[in-house]
Amino acid sequence: MRQTLEGIKVLDLSRMPPGDFCTMYLGDMGAEVVRVEAPPAAGARARGFSLRQRSEESGREETFYALNRNKKSIAINLKEGPGLKVLYRLAQWADVMVEGFRPGVAKRLGIDYDSIKELNPSIVYCSISGYGQDGPYRELPGHDANYLSIAGVLGLIGVPDGAPILPLNLVADYAGGSLHAVIGILAALLARQSTGRGQYVDISIADGALSLLTAAVSRYLATGVIPQRGKSLLNGIQPCYSVYQTKDQGYISIGCIEPWFWETLCRYAGREDFVPHQLDEGEKREEIRQFFRHFFLTRTRDEWFDLLCDKEIPVAKVHDLDEALTDPQMLHRQMAVELKHPEYGTVKQVGIAIKFSDTPGQIRSLAPVQGQHTEEILHDLGYPAQEIAQMCSSGIVV
Repeated sequence: MRQTLEGIKVLDLSRMPPGDFCTMYLGDMGAEVVRVEAPPAAGARARGFSLRQRSEESGREETFYALNRNKKSIAINLKEGPGLKVLYRLAQWADVMVEGFRPGVAKRLGIDYDSIKELNPSIVYCSISGYGQDGPYRELPGHDANYLSIAGVLGLIGVPDGAPILPLNLVADYAGGSLHAVIGILAALLARQSTGRGQYVDISIADGALSLLTAAVSRYLATGVIPQRGKSLLNGIQPCYSVYQTKDQGYISIGCIEPWFWETLCRYAGREDFVPHQLDEGEKREEIRQFFRHFFLTRTRDEWFDLLCDKEIPVAKVHDLDEALTDPQMLHRQMAVELKHPEYGTVKQVGIAIKFSDTPGQIRSLAPVQGQHTEEILHDLGYPAQEIAQMCSSGIVV
């Protein structure tokens, strides 16, 4: 069965998860992704962050590393002239090129957009960086926590009068960076169908994180009221939208935003008198919160989930990760899948989130070891066997 991006060729120079996740999505949708890695001779900074930098014993762990599934691997030393020529030939082959270097690094290497488009005017070239390619912070190093901080996201996560709480590296790196990059690349490919030209896609992870606050920003600009951590409906101030501990030390989340859901919950709890006070402040709000804290301590997490589901109340069990991967809904939606590896047997990974009716995504291969496809890729690019052997023996490629 044909896939959505079948025929699209992607050159992946990512060194960090935001780029890896972006190109994983493209690969899952059918693109042919060639991952360009740096060999050991290039140095640790050139290699960037990767599970494959660990010892040889980590091979099994790499097979579970979904961010590099559906990709081929070639290792090229871009600091050497012959290696750069190989990269240029790959750039001529590609429809899309993705890099996550700090601004200015690609230009120093001779692989920036202006250099590549001279070879391939139709290429869609995407740069993913912390703060984008311009502005006063463009060269400032950072990670997810820093981008969330600048964007105003981190300041909104946590409890009132407490310290901000880091939400893993999901919001900035993956939502602000990776997914915005996927959207930008797909839009640029669509535009290319009309113009015949590629273009440069500049993704700032901090920009993407701030854009996720669009609703909150809109309310602030309209009212002038600055949202505060733990003090709005959607970040924990109201008892109708909160997390409660249960009898077995588990937790459930309640999402009774709509008045009719709130009314159903209150009636079920025998406190119909709470119905008009859903969004109250002060003592009444604390009275309601304390009631539900004690109320939910009377049964286990799973008991509450089963009971409240039957009442059509928005409720969910707060899962640990192992539970999420065995949840019947996640299994039904194929979000926890089992794959076969020739050496390690059954491998489990996160499934493909975007569902297509006619061109479904597919996991065609697990993550490669570094340089696994070097000779194959060079052969497909037209290099003769003798030259391939010479490049391998000299360390230009691995």
